[in-house]
Amino acid sequence: MAEQTSSSVTIAAEPAQIMSVIADFESYPSWAAAVKEAEVLSVDEGSGRPERVRFVLNAGAIKDEYTLGYSWDADREVRWNLVEGKVVKAMDGAYTLRDKGRGNTEVTYRLAVDVTFPMIGLIKRKAEKVIIDTALKELKKKVEQGQGPA
Repeated sequence: MAEQTSSSVTIAAEPAQIMSVIADFESYPSWAAAVKEAEVLSVDEGSGRPERVRFVLNAGAIKDEYTLGYSWDADREVRWNLVEGKVVKAMDGAYTLRDKGRGNTEVTYRLAVDVTFPMIGLIKRKAEKVIIDTALKELKKKVEQGQGPA
């Protein structure tokens, strides 16, 4: 699964604020349309952030329940890979955050997914692109809506 699809967006927030939204998996069903359930199964003792998370996903053509394993690099990057799934048979991804100054952060999302049913490479890349673009749009909206007057 060497080939990944990626896309980036600039979010008007500091990296720590964005990463805290990314790490709050249990709130995903309230703002990430395809995520119907998210349950943190274990937490990394060093970072205090989720290490294993179970998801129930309904993304139209792909409906699945799967578990991802996460590794965190402070507020710079989070990587994940598939631990187990039913329809999804492999998934590797990452969010990389780059502070652009003045309260702006570039967020790059990389993803490679493989499913149990046959899918032409071009269609798979297109599906990954839709997943990535939707996730970045939803993340940006969630983070930027969370700001404002106290």
